[in-house]
Amino acid sequence: MKLQQKKTIIPSLVNRLLINRKYPWFFSLLLWLVLVLPAQALELRVAIQKNISSVKVGSSTTAVVKDNTGNKIGELTPMAALSAQPKSGKILLDRLQASEIIVEPTNNGYVWIGDRWYRGKTRLILSGNSITAINHVDLEHYLYSVVGAEAVSTWPIEALKAQAVAARSYALYKRKTGQNSLYDVDTTISTQVYKGLNTEYVTTHEAVNSTAGQIMTYNNSVILAAFHSSSGGHTENVEDIWTSPLPYLRGVIDYDHESPVFEWDKYFPLSQFNNLLGIGVGNIKNMIPEKVTPQGRIVSLKIVGDRGTTEVSGKKIRKALDLRSTLFRIQANGSSVKVYGRGFGHGLGLSQWGAYHLAKQGVGYNQILAHYYQNASLSQFR
Repeated sequence: MKLQQKKTIIPSLVNRLLINRKYPWFFSLLLWLVLVLPAQALELRVAIQKNISSVKVGSSTTAVVKDNTGNKIGELTPMAALSAQPKSGKILLDRLQASEIIVEPTNNGYVWIGDRWYRGKTRLILSGNSITAINHVDLEHYLYSVVGAEAVSTWPIEALKAQAVAARSYALYKRKTGQNSLYDVDTTISTQVYKGLNTEYVTTHEAVNSTAGQIMTYNNSVILAAFHSSSGGHTENVEDIWTSPLPYLRGVIDYDHESPVFEWDKYFPLSQFNNLLGIGVGNIKNMIPEKVTPQGRIVSLKIVGDRGTTEVSGKKIRKALDLRSTLFRIQANGSSVKVYGRGFGHGLGLSQWGAYHLAKQGVGYNQILAHYYQNASLSQFR
């Protein structure tokens, strides 16, 4: 993937036209192609449902059904949801069967997978006695939905643009570095939330179209453009949350004070708290942060009880108690436990609520991105 720092390749072609006069027609044609032809679509593979016993598929228009070799094996009639399921080492879809099935709508139709509509086409892959349903979709069309699922469609357009660039960068990073041979991303918060046509809006189309092809790069490579809802006042250095340091994921002041999750608390009966954590130290006497990040997120917590002492990671506590972040503290008061904290998410990279506030103040999306992705550049990849 060739990256450019917001520059055009046309001047270099013009110079070649001036220098090389031996084949003027060839270079004139080349220049015309650069100016006129649209950018080639980049296809993303999104796992919609993984390792399931059956899945409903369909199309809004007549769809061509192909096998894994690309040969046509049949058609689907419009607006008919059919169940695909494994049978005798193949995938059975109505009367059609093959080791792999591809459903391609005609006339720019949409595909039905599971319980909603998507752009692009459907690929069904057999894995043992289960099926994985993958949506092959143009990257920009994918982003129409992701921006609406990850952000709020009524937010200022500059915040949505920042989200579009971050999501595009993240998807391309996962596509480039992912280890799964079948798909690039899934539909959950472990990558990016994607809900097909359900989360497309006029504003998300505008945000994606007006930033088409723009990504964040460092040393001419797309970055790991992590983002989260709200950091609670300050984002983190990546090595304090994950593993290796990255020059563009550095802790910065966040402007997320308008976030509804900037501060939060949660209460548990002591018995429930103990059961959820499964720590077995008896009656809790004290809880001491053993290791915290520079911004105060819990890396590990020492819990002292009348039957022993144990150390628990902040990530484990967050998951067990269903907390919004690891930026929390715990108080035990008799028979109850209070957990109070700030922010929502891992606190790395772009803060969505921070972007919202900055956009409201008239800050452009490029400045927002430059703030949250230090040392990175806004680039054009196609």
